[in-house]
Amino acid sequence: MTTDLGLPRTLAAGTDGVPRLPEGVSLGKRDFTSDQEVRWCPGCGDYAILAAVQGFLPELGLKRENVVFVSGIGCSSRFPYYLDTYGMHSIHGRAPAIATGLAASREDLSVWVVTGDGDALSIGGNHLIHALRRNVNLKILLFNNEIYGLTKGQYSPTSHVGQVTKSSPLGSVDRPFNPVSLALGAEATFVARTMDSDRAHLTSVLRAAAEHRGSALVEIYQNCPIFNDGVFDVLKDRTEAAARILHLAPGERVGAGENVVVRSDDGSLAFVPEADADPARVVVHDPAADDPSAAFALSRLDSPDLGHVPMGVFRSVARPTYDDGLREQITASRTGEVTDADIDALLAGRDTWTVGA
Repeated sequence: MTTDLGLPRTLAAGTDGVPRLPEGVSLGKRDFTSDQEVRWCPGCGDYAILAAVQGFLPELGLKRENVVFVSGIGCSSRFPYYLDTYGMHSIHGRAPAIATGLAASREDLSVWVVTGDGDALSIGGNHLIHALRRNVNLKILLFNNEIYGLTKGQYSPTSHVGQVTKSSPLGSVDRPFNPVSLALGAEATFVARTMDSDRAHLTSVLRAAAEHRGSALVEIYQNCPIFNDGVFDVLKDRTEAAARILHLAPGERVGAGENVVVRSDDGSLAFVPEADADPARVVVHDPAADDPSAAFALSRLDSPDLGHVPMGVFRSVARPTYDDGLREQITASRTGEVTDADIDALLAGRDTWTVGA
């Protein structure tokens, strides 16, 4: 069986070890909706993402007390208040570190991280890349609106060169991060991109992330109507979207409209009319490729003008997770595979000193 994105359906893998609801018992969106007043600006893309997540969580068939959402600081980080699950509104940039501790110590939890482009990629940059590198069993939702919203409109690590903001009145001189490229460079085992206003696609990507065992990074283009309004509008217009969005699907050619992506002699990718393309050079998407190079090349098709924007799952591969490996070591130590003599040898090895002799 496959997901609606064409990926292998392995729901048990992503939530293996997490207690299920009793047979015949099911939950709905209302069960995952808290009694807290939702407090975002009118028109914020966070509302659409929240509704999609609340509507999707019942599909997991998990008890609410075994689902945890951890956030850092930012507008998106109010997310845990609005879900009737366990949650923690933590500290700036450190949500992946806190979530790693939960995932490593509690196999019975489905652990999610909600973060923004400022929270995750600025002060939290190292925490993010190491969680991805280690392949901790976390689902990380990165809301990217290319601005600092909570602190009132400063440029962020994804703001464009020349972007005028309250902290860059003459235009930003920083070169921005591409979150998907960054995650692929860290060799994350699952990397995807979707958009707040495309409910069907957003939900399908959330499903695929949940069904993945290991670190899953989902970048979500999200509109900030106050400080960066309309930055993704060109992708929400049907006519423009058809020519700009490259929908990634396993085994299918990458392209948009009447154009396809081809590989040039030097290995770079180009966007050409399908009628002029050499069929042997047309790129066919393979998210299960062990080498992330091809997925990384696709991520570099992005441009500030959103001329060509790949959407969907860039990479989805199986690899041992950090938390599973850690639990195996602990189990081995408790079952005698690691003996007291081994511990003594470790503690009294060469890397010791006698103080005051």
